[in-house]
Amino acid sequence: MTKSTTSRPPLSPTTRSTPTRAKDRARADRAELDAVLDAGLICHLGVVLGGGPVVIPTSYGRDGNTLYLHGSTGAGNLRAALEGDISIAVTLVDGLIYARSAMHFSMNYRSAVVRGRAVEVTDADERMHALRIVTEHAAPGAWDRVRRPDKKELAATKVLALDLTEASVKVRTGGPNDDTEDIETGGVWAGVLPIRQVWGAPVPSADLEPGIEIPQDVLDRSPRGQ
Repeated sequence: MTKSTTSRPPLSPTTRSTPTRAKDRARADRAELDAVLDAGLICHLGVVLGGGPVVIPTSYGRDGNTLYLHGSTGAGNLRAALEGDISIAVTLVDGLIYARSAMHFSMNYRSAVVRGRAVEVTDADERMHALRIVTEHAAPGAWDRVRRPDKKELAATKVLALDLTEASVKVRTGGPNDDTEDIETGGVWAGVLPIRQVWGAPVPSADLEPGIEIPQDVLDRSPRGQ
């Protein structure tokens, strides 16, 4: 059921998704959008709820040109997401830029913003597929060894799909962009403090029965597998 990624249009197809500042950081290749979304774990969902804007952090999963979200059928933010356009943002911070001037402090980052109209997934097969995509995005390899959602759980879960057609990506790399006079004046350290996210050692559940070994897909992401 994987959707094709061929013949996809370039990024920023609309005025509102075309970056207007720091255009040199904008990316037009959809492969870079895929890379940012695939590397992130949490997206921020922006909706209008109760007459005002609300931004909710939530898990997600990408399949080709579709982003899947899920949550409780009772969640007001998901109901609001079906009433108008929404925005999804994913940001990865790669380093802190130390400059010679406070105004030139910055960050190296990769970010994606997606806008559009979400639709509710009602087809039973696609709903299960979407839940697998979301699960596997956060925990690759887990879906095949755990219990599938039952009818009660599915009835309590709302699944949304968002097309990735209208999106923008920005990337900043490199060191500080100090003014010439600040560089010539000197006396202040400048550079990059890299940031990286690493997995820790697995911590078994307190109620785990004896003899259950840590799955290989978990070990592969832990310090023992790196």
